[in-house]
Amino acid sequence: MVRLRAERGDVRQRGGHVRRPGHLSEEKAQTVTTSALHPAVERADLLIDLKRYEEARKLLAQRLSEDPQDLRAWVKLARSHLGDEKDGAKALEATQRALELDPEDIGALVMHAHALRGAGRFLETEGVLREVIRIAPAHWYGYALLADWLWRIRVIRSGQAHGGQVKREDQEAALRESGELAREAVRLAPEEVYAYEVARLIADMAGDRPEADRLDDAILRLDPQHEQALARRITKAADAPGIKAAEAASLFADALATAPDSAPMRSGLDQATYRLLRGIRWLALLCLALAAAGIDLFAMEGETRRDLPLPLGQRLWDLVPMAVVWVLGALLRYRRLRAGVRVNLRSLVRRRTWPRIVLAQAAWAMMCALLITQVPWTQRTVPQILFWAGLLATVTTMWFDRRKGN
Repeated sequence: MVRLRAERGDVRQRGGHVRRPGHLSEEKAQTVTTSALHPAVERADLLIDLKRYEEARKLLAQRLSEDPQDLRAWVKLARSHLGDEKDGAKALEATQRALELDPEDIGALVMHAHALRGAGRFLETEGVLREVIRIAPAHWYGYALLADWLWRIRVIRSGQAHGGQVKREDQEAALRESGELAREAVRLAPEEVYAYEVARLIADMAGDRPEADRLDDAILRLDPQHEQALARRITKAADAPGIKAAEAASLFADALATAPDSAPMRSGLDQATYRLLRGIRWLALLCLALAAAGIDLFAMEGETRRDLPLPLGQRLWDLVPMAVVWVLGALLRYRRLRAGVRVNLRSLVRRRTWPRIVLAQAAWAMMCALLITQVPWTQRTVPQILFWAGLLATVTTMWFDRRKGN
């Protein structure tokens, strides 16, 4: 779902007043004033920005009791209802009152479209947004919002007309039309991130990966900390062929320094960290194989096995290659990791079940390897049982737990 974060466009209304842009969200529809906001309405607008919706509604109710003709107060009231209550019915009632005062007010029309969607009347929003474009053909946000919603509307209608099945040609036609609207929004407002977000989503839905990547670049030029675009870029880099788990984890850790609250990148860091942990099992299995070789568990036909029990010196010497494996394969690699990755490594083990399972499997395989090499066995039957117990307990889950770290 595209994040609806746009700017109030500079659209000239009757009376010639233009309001400077301000941030929007899905609940905060575009507002263009014909006159200065009443102080109470302006305070309510700020309270809504702070998500203090109930306080805003009290202010607006008082203002409307004084002047029920205040169109902007009705629009802000609708916005507050869509904020915390997600109450499309109350928002719809407020926008209808606003439109009775001025049927061509752009802010009221856009908020009315949001209210219709919140009230479960999504298909009706197309007509409202086309009216916005008719009244204000240079109004970029109207094009962007219609592009964002139109292909969804077309898909729903196609499904309704064909027994729940969406015809491919209907979807392709909807994406083409939406793409044209999104390009017009970008042309009208080349500095507005939301226009690019919509265009990027449509390109992705249409399977045009080069265009989607180009639009991600444009989004990041305008907003270097854009959460979704940054997460997509880092994920693409981390998933590139030849990228190791440690490199992928470093990429996500660097990106989180820019956007520390990004859930997609935290998830990506967890997954890359889990890949690091999965590698520990291979080290344990290598040690298990070295233990089996040290006691000649599986000598080839014709080879002479060493006599059991092995001398103490030989058993102690078998520990040396295992120590080398862990020092080079785990300890040195761990020390070279970024501090943030090391912290996340410990955190992941505390937070998730499968990382603990991986560590337990590695520990179990290593315990079997140590028992095989360090106990002075006189027969190879028990060491063979230990070998298979260590191997199978680890290998049986490796084929399906690749993405269990999240």
